Amino acid sequence: MTETLAYYLQFDFVRYALIVGTLIGLCASLLGVSLVLKRFSFIGDGLSHVAFGAVAIAAVLRVESDMVVVIPVTVIAAVALLALGNKTAIRGDAAIAMISVAALAIGYLLLSRYSGSANISADVCSSLFGSTSILTLTGADVGFCVVISVVVILMFVLLFHKIFAVTFDESFAKATGIQTEIYNGLIAVITALVIVVAMELAGSLLVSALIIFPALSAMRVFKSFRSVTVCAAILSVVGTLSGILISIFASTPVGASIVAVDLGIFVVFAVVGKVKG
Repeated sequence: MTETLAYYLQFDFVRYALIVGTLIGLCASLLGVSLVLKRFSFIGDGLSHVAFGAVAIAAVLRVESDMVVVIPVTVIAAVALLALGNKTAIRGDAAIAMISVAALAIGYLLLSRYSGSANISADVCSSLFGSTSILTLTGADVGFCVVISVVVILMFVLLFHKIFAVTFDESFAKATGIQTEIYNGLIAVITALVIVVAMELAGSLLVSALIIFPALSAMRVFKSFRSVTVCAAILSVVGTLSGILISIFASTPVGASIVAVDLGIFVVFAVVGKVKG
């Protein structure tokens, strides 16, 4: 196996996939801790469906780079979800469900009606569940992922205490003078960017698992915000790299392999948490 891995690592596309997978896992886990604690974890699911709809729009418009359409649409949806979540008429979970289902339906309608591809089912399936596109990354894709990762890591390092305050007690944080709307908006926008990048790895339907599983696994064993964040980051990187390697060696779907590994890690940590009491 070592010799086989050394052979695969000779190729740029394998190294690119491992680098991007590591960075995506790290960023998703950092955001996931705050989103899970704020009971807003399914924003990843909603935004990934919005991104799927945006990909369909880009395909219909024959846009050369779909990121030109996907990133602005997903960021706007993140801000809209945040705004709707603060309204009494439409709460956060209902807003996510509404936008998620609508975007998914519109995206599928557009692809089925206007797509130039002869195999619509394959296009939709690869977009929803991930595909081998993670193994066709370019240097520009890796550079974009590195920039997003640096932004997310710097945000957590420089604003750690404010994010902690907004996550656990938003009312108290606002009373102490912290502009909670700005930090909530920042988290929403960064989440949208990470979701767009992570779709290449896991697809629209599975990408929320990258956000939820590492945080929930770490919470089974650790109790402090800092230790949960560090543990979630480590688990996410290990799970993502393991899933990609399993996909390469066993020729399994990348996204499903990563989610299966994350599920296994969660079961192990759940057992350990029960034993610790």
